[in-house]
Amino acid sequence: MKTGFTQKFTLLFPLLAITGSILAWQNPRLLTEWKPAIIPLLSLVMFGMGMTLTWQSFLAVIRRPGIISIAVLTQFLVMPSAAVLISHVLGLPQEITVGMVLVGASAGGTASNVICYLARGDVALSILLTTSSTLVAVFATPGLTWFFLNESVPVPFWDMLDSILKIVLVPVLLGTGLNSCFTHQIERIRPLFPLVSSLSIVLIISIIVAVNHSSLSMAGPVILLAVFLHNLTGLLAGYGITRLCGYDTEVCRTVSIEVGMQNSGLSVALAVKFFPPLTALPGAVFSIWHNLSGSLLAAYWARQRNL
Repeated sequence: MKTGFTQKFTLLFPLLAITGSILAWQNPRLLTEWKPAIIPLLSLVMFGMGMTLTWQSFLAVIRRPGIISIAVLTQFLVMPSAAVLISHVLGLPQEITVGMVLVGASAGGTASNVICYLARGDVALSILLTTSSTLVAVFATPGLTWFFLNESVPVPFWDMLDSILKIVLVPVLLGTGLNSCFTHQIERIRPLFPLVSSLSIVLIISIIVAVNHSSLSMAGPVILLAVFLHNLTGLLAGYGITRLCGYDTEVCRTVSIEVGMQNSGLSVALAVKFFPPLTALPGAVFSIWHNLSGSLLAAYWARQRNL
């Protein structure tokens, strides 16, 4: 399969996600039994991301400590804090607030690298930021969830940490190891991994919509508003803070996308495993919206030389 075709197919992700969600909404019984497949599918997505990296990608992180630190701190401080604030202002139920915090405390989204490319951002930096936030998330996601929620919701810190290690770190390192050791051998099939990852995320979103059909029909408008505000906060904070630190437009766009596009699939997997079903709704909605908003923003930025 040619790389060009795969890239074009991957760029259809927002449309595929919306189509899958609509089909799941109309026929929820077709996918409700697929709930146990969410975590294996997410591991497959993370493995696919690892297959786009080499050990040099990890080593390169230490060569750009300034912008890496700014982006990661912005992501893990602004996004969970914004989740709590938005939930409080909108008076969201406790289960939805938990889901919002899980989204905010997750790493950068796996689709951010493609969106960064479309937006004429720094793709190499985007990969470094995604890699860095994924590694930091092993400790930050359960830690921040406990910090923000432990007083009102019992958070299984060590169980969540163990799950993130298995769902995120192991698949990413396995994919990176294979790509590093067999670069030339797998060169022809490497373009398949973004396609497989996109289809896996679409299926995850569809399953969550099906499983939470009744809850989504009751709480949909409020969740949509909360997710919209959460995503917008991340995009604005990522761009604004980086600009205040003196970085150029290309870097600002990259950090904006990384902060605004969360690994909501991971938050869904954690919500499904550790909390009531309603907790997964913010992550499911975020999975659809942040890819759509990211694609629209990338299309706008691609036509602008400077902001």
